[in-house]
Amino acid sequence: MEFEYLGRSGVTVSRLCLGAMSFGALGNADHDDCHSIIDRALDAGINFIDTADAYSRGESEEIVGKAIAGRRDDVVVATKFFNPMSRDPNHRGASRRWIVRACEDSLRRLGTDYIDLYQVHRLDEATDLDETLGALSDLARAGKVRMVGTSTFPAEAIVEAQWVAADRGHITPRCEQPPYSIFVRGAERDVFPTCQKYGMGAIVWSPLNGGWLTGKYRSDNPGGDEARFSRLGRGSWRIDSDGAQRKLALLDRLDEIAAGAGVDLITLALGFTLAHPAVTSTIIGPRTMDQLESQLKVVGTVLTDEVLDLVDELVAPGETIARADLAYEPRALRHKHLRRSPRPIGADNT
Repeated sequence: MEFEYLGRSGVTVSRLCLGAMSFGALGNADHDDCHSIIDRALDAGINFIDTADAYSRGESEEIVGKAIAGRRDDVVVATKFFNPMSRDPNHRGASRRWIVRACEDSLRRLGTDYIDLYQVHRLDEATDLDETLGALSDLARAGKVRMVGTSTFPAEAIVEAQWVAADRGHITPRCEQPPYSIFVRGAERDVFPTCQKYGMGAIVWSPLNGGWLTGKYRSDNPGGDEARFSRLGRGSWRIDSDGAQRKLALLDRLDEIAAGAGVDLITLALGFTLAHPAVTSTIIGPRTMDQLESQLKVVGTVLTDEVLDLVDELVAPGETIARADLAYEPRALRHKHLRRSPRPIGADNT
């Protein structure tokens, strides 16, 4: 296993990060099996685990906490806050009121007295970043949080957070967690250059693009009843959407590229993300032991420039194929009333 500094934090993390989103009721509900997966990952050299309070409503954090109880000091534990934890409108977001409560809840579920990396899961457009970073700074001074980071922030918000931290004397975000894969390359346009400019680490999520880059989905097999498209089956997640159809058309060629490189599709996909110089660590999110073993095969793999050039020919640098994969969009793109100035009837519009 290779290791890398997490930005300028001085903390060293493994190039593969074990993502725990699939541990719990929404993925693998067998806690003993999840513990075995975590033990195997740690034995393989992974020292970095990423979870979140919202993953199975806290169950993922509980699983992780129990699994690492005997070697807490050897593991860099990352978790996140922002997503709703109840119907209470204040049990979510990035306000001081919620951050303090969310942190205490995560510490309890993880069975620890400190969080190595505490991340804002999404940009809260309703809360001033000064408010958010101020609360995180207080948690750091109290010893409950060691580092802070962001997840799926647009480049302009990453920059603003750096400026606010410097101007107000708050703790500085040390990393960003963007989506990144062969099919989702938007981070190359602005997020990665911004991270490099400010000395931030990049921990990338969904490197297998929700199963697309495992070979699960094919034109003659949409994935079965348990596949994401079968379960969601609406809008841009439909298997017959334009984005899905383009992915299907590219998979055979990606198989050929992988075979030419002497690897399988999963190793090609993970190796692609690790090849980018801005990427500190790639999050793998196995639900089963077999999935973990299939992803650990990337350890020690280095893709040549020739192989990466062939990938570039299929999906251009900076391109995201499907709109469904855009994990962040400004509120004004989602709510039409934010794009239109209200005008009284009969007003002069000239």
